[in-house]
Amino acid sequence: MSTATIRDVVAELRAAVDGEVDASDRRRAEYSTDASNYRVVPQVVVAPRDVDDALAALDVSRRTGVPVTARGAGTSVAGNAVGTGMVLDFSRHMNRVLDLDPQARTAVVQPGVVMSDLQAVAKPHGLRFGPDPSTQNRATLGGMIGNNACGPHAVAYGRTADNTRELDVVDGTGRRLTAGAGSLDAVPGLTELVHSELATIRTALGRFKRQVSGYSLEHLLPEHGNDLAKMLVGSEGTLVTVLGAAVDLVPVPAAPVVVALGYPDMPSAADAVPALLEHEPLAVEGIDARLVDVVRRHKGDAAVPDLPDGAGWLLVEVGAREGENEDDVLARARALAAAGGTGAAAVVPAGAQADALWRIRADGAGLGGRTPSGVPAWPGWEDAAVPPERLGDYLRDFEALMADGSIDGLLYGHFGDGCIHVRLDLPLATPEGVGPSREFLEAAADLVASYGGSFSGEHGDGRARSALLPRMYAPEVLDLFGRVKSLFDPDGHLNPGVLVEPRPIEADLRRPHARPTLARSGFAFLEDGGDLTTAVHRCTGVGKCRADTSAAGGFMCPSYLATKDEKDVTRGRARVLQELVRGAGSGGADGSLIGSWDSPAVAESLDLCLSCKACGTDCPTGTDVATYKSEVLHRAYRGRLRPRTHYLLGQLPRWSGLVTAVPGLARVTNALLGVRPLARLVLAAGGMDSRRQMVSFAEERFSRWARTRRAGDASPRSERDRRVVLWSDSFTETLDGAGGRAAVTVLEQAGYDVVIPDRSACCGLTWITTGQLDGAKKRLADLLEVLGPYAADGVPIVGIEPSCTAALRSDLVELLPDDPRSREVARAVRTLAELLTAPEPTGPGQRWQPPSLEGLEVVAQPHCHHHSVMGWEADAALLTKAGARVTRLAGCCGLAGNFGMEQGHYDTSVAVAENALLPALREAGPDTVYLADGFSCRTQAEHLAGRRGVHLAQLLAGQV
Repeated sequence: MSTATIRDVVAELRAAVDGEVDASDRRRAEYSTDASNYRVVPQVVVAPRDVDDALAALDVSRRTGVPVTARGAGTSVAGNAVGTGMVLDFSRHMNRVLDLDPQARTAVVQPGVVMSDLQAVAKPHGLRFGPDPSTQNRATLGGMIGNNACGPHAVAYGRTADNTRELDVVDGTGRRLTAGAGSLDAVPGLTELVHSELATIRTALGRFKRQVSGYSLEHLLPEHGNDLAKMLVGSEGTLVTVLGAAVDLVPVPAAPVVVALGYPDMPSAADAVPALLEHEPLAVEGIDARLVDVVRRHKGDAAVPDLPDGAGWLLVEVGAREGENEDDVLARARALAAAGGTGAAAVVPAGAQADALWRIRADGAGLGGRTPSGVPAWPGWEDAAVPPERLGDYLRDFEALMADGSIDGLLYGHFGDGCIHVRLDLPLATPEGVGPSREFLEAAADLVASYGGSFSGEHGDGRARSALLPRMYAPEVLDLFGRVKSLFDPDGHLNPGVLVEPRPIEADLRRPHARPTLARSGFAFLEDGGDLTTAVHRCTGVGKCRADTSAAGGFMCPSYLATKDEKDVTRGRARVLQELVRGAGSGGADGSLIGSWDSPAVAESLDLCLSCKACGTDCPTGTDVATYKSEVLHRAYRGRLRPRTHYLLGQLPRWSGLVTAVPGLARVTNALLGVRPLARLVLAAGGMDSRRQMVSFAEERFSRWARTRRAGDASPRSERDRRVVLWSDSFTETLDGAGGRAAVTVLEQAGYDVVIPDRSACCGLTWITTGQLDGAKKRLADLLEVLGPYAADGVPIVGIEPSCTAALRSDLVELLPDDPRSREVARAVRTLAELLTAPEPTGPGQRWQPPSLEGLEVVAQPHCHHHSVMGWEADAALLTKAGARVTRLAGCCGLAGNFGMEQGHYDTSVAVAENALLPALREAGPDTVYLADGFSCRTQAEHLAGRRGVHLAQLLAGQV
């Protein structure tokens, strides 16, 4: 397609469509891949607002010959949601539940509705949609229809196809039809084709439950009701575009019980499945001990409840049948456990422990993206299925195949249906590894076919497996697929390259063509081999960042929750950065969309990133966009003039240090900036939003207060091993020292000899977040001179400001990796709560006890960096022990250092605050304490809600 033609198509779309039409390089990069291994750059992305918009876009695409790929959340791991022409994103606007009939147990939905949103609407009626893939809190129903998604409860409720009643669709010729049972005549020639191929369809298709590969033509058989809707489910957008769906709902099971069964290995666990299925469970899931170990390393021991002995487990859910009570369910669960063929069994009633077990399974899709040794593991063969009675033997042969090829991966999956998920460390980082990877996948395909299995059990074939279908199906079956395609889409207009006339499985791979981007003067990327390219390719696209995980304590991704735009989500930014590292060395000459570090596309992508660091922890693959943003800014601006805010906010400790260095100057400055018109002028001149308030400078530096206090303290010093260093960061030193002063009181009450270094030291945080990494390194090197000797002596170092404490725990080693003092200081740094809740006694023969906070209502805003780097569990435990009633907020406050102060960010900053902080403060009573260790969090609450916050140390010292 010529440039002029592309321009014309875009112009036609903008004239015909009310929704967004975007052909920018940034947008095309964001949609160039899904959760698969493939990079297929679209020409334009369209987000229709309604059915009329979608029909108009499809009409333009047919008239201009631009192929169409429908897309929901983009969580497809097989490459079925990427295409070379127009991508239709239904998740942006067409995402509502249109109707729900509790009596008929049906719902009518738009294709972009998120599955968990449908569940939330149905739950008050005691109903739910049966299939529930692990990505259900971001996966859309349209995507589930495209792939025939299943999830753990398909054992009881079936696949998406089994729960779909009618579809509102448009085929490749522009025909709009309502597909359902008995509607074959809606497509001319389809009835005749089915009648002529009854024998082939009956013998080759629908042989077992998870045979999802190819077209599920068995639903068109007379004995199956000639059901066109069910056949179209799983056709991956190659036959029709779904505009809406009527789906069946099922009752929510009451208080289901989980039976955990331990086995010596995964094949042994699989051997037990047929006997368990006789007890009609709701779900039978398998997890490998190595996956559990990965969860433990990633989330801590507390995230993994006790499991029976074993190296592989089955999690089996048993629900109440009609007329049963809880005792009946427990009795059936015990009977099932006895049938499991193992003495290692635990019956877990509904509750927190059962939920934690299911979270291990749900996180598998992301955590399986790296092997236990930390090597990237890729999709492409994560979805094979065999009849359950043959699963154990298949797994033994598959593990032998992996061993022969020196391939590793974490096994888990829907054992009750014979469906296995595994991501493999195929050598896809270089072009040389493509051939061996293809050979392994071909051997794996032959193995599955020999067991009568299916290459896809619920994710669809896509670009990953369509070309392998000749190894599973006879030529006459493939010919039949082609004839069906020609009836619906004779011009090959819909999602070309998938299922019929597929692209080779090695075509369009993303990773092999991304050149290394080795660390230079910025971050070391120690866990990624010193390679930024490897780091940004941590993102596998599973899209957890698109979900609102605040209910589970997650913080990612605050700007996306405010805008709902792929541009502002961790995955979208990672995709743009993947495009950047692909083209930065060539200036885009290799066909990449982005050719330079200072590309406007990159600037747009990173603009609303709050550098909250939440993705570094909440993302199961550890995709740390905050660090990548700093590195990109460092490379883009090194040796060049920077934005004003980089010099002002990005070097705030320098200016606050100057203002507070002279006694009395801070008081005068605060008085002047308290004049609102003058403050607005200063804010605007500095590139800040004039709606903001200026910060106030400390009229007495914390270190000056400490020296005065120490001079008047005649008490003897404590023993050497009772010392603790209280580190005065720049925020505590020059802006707000109340938390530091209270920390001294609390630590002394706990029996510590508090040492405050004579010289304050800055961690360079503001330099880091603005990508001024040379300046950050200078400050960190100076900090090592101050704190290094204490760390070498084994003295704990307590941080006051959580973002600065986090910088020492994470950024310090990455920026100064060759200085051994970096690791010593990082190991020595503690939060106040971590020190006070440490298991060892803190006083002479006794443990410190917190003051009673019984009856005190606390709204707590954990700082994002605190959550992401240190974790807030110690703080939560300390407050619980003290007796406080704590409402713990999840999500960013929205200010995020310099972000919310900058021009162009105010509205997003406020919208982020509305996610959790502002509603909680509005609902809080006047006596409720707002607890926020972060200076930014306290500032945001005071600016937007007029609510003053306190540091944990102030709360413990009784200073509220």
